Amino acid sequence: MILLKDASLISSSSSAGDSAPSGRERGKKAALRQRLVLASASPRRLALLEQVGIEPHALRPASIDETPKKGERPRSLAQRLAREKAETARDRVRREPEFQEAFVLAADTVVAIGRLVLGKPEYLDEAAKALATLSGRTHKVYTAIALITPDNKMRMRTVETRVRFKRLSREEIDSYLACGEWRGKAGGYAIQGIAGAFVQTIVGSYTNVVGLPLIEVVGLLAGEGFPVYFNWLNRAEVDAG
Repeated sequence: MILLKDASLISSSSSAGDSAPSGRERGKKAALRQRLVLASASPRRLALLEQVGIEPHALRPASIDETPKKGERPRSLAQRLAREKAETARDRVRREPEFQEAFVLAADTVVAIGRLVLGKPEYLDEAAKALATLSGRTHKVYTAIALITPDNKMRMRTVETRVRFKRLSREEIDSYLACGEWRGKAGGYAIQGIAGAFVQTIVGSYTNVVGLPLIEVVGLLAGEGFPVYFNWLNRAEVDAG
């Protein structure tokens, strides 16, 4: 038997439940409050993030000295630069009210043969030397990603991929240099462009070589509470509409 006051409580509870926001609505509100700042101006990294449904709310490129320290190994170099980029961008955006509690994501990619780092060539002769060094050999691509959370915790991952180039002819090198794709690229090449024709084998993450290892980025963001999967659901609703 249900007493009258019990029935009224049930009725009251039911009415409150009808007016309360659903879990989906609460999740949407929480997701809308989250902000992501990408500490890079790289169109490749931005495109990779957008590929997996992540759209940064702001770009804050961090200009730092990328010169390797004496005796610094390629992996350590990538880690240090990613960390410094994230911290530099964090210090900048924390002064902006809209991004005081934002996630800050940074990355750095280093191409190396052994302990020899092949940087981002600025001049034609530097790019030619890099390509000649890579010709017919296996090199490693390291990308370190650094994520600073809203509560100021630093989270990092480093990914290594092995890439082997075929032996390049003088004509191939000269023609690639003429196309200009080498500019601003670690190792003097872009695997997602014409230089994809140089690759004999690749062991590991392809997106790492492009500049941002997506499995690790998505896992890192989702693990720290950024609404990656909610964004996927939101995209599905938009596409269905």
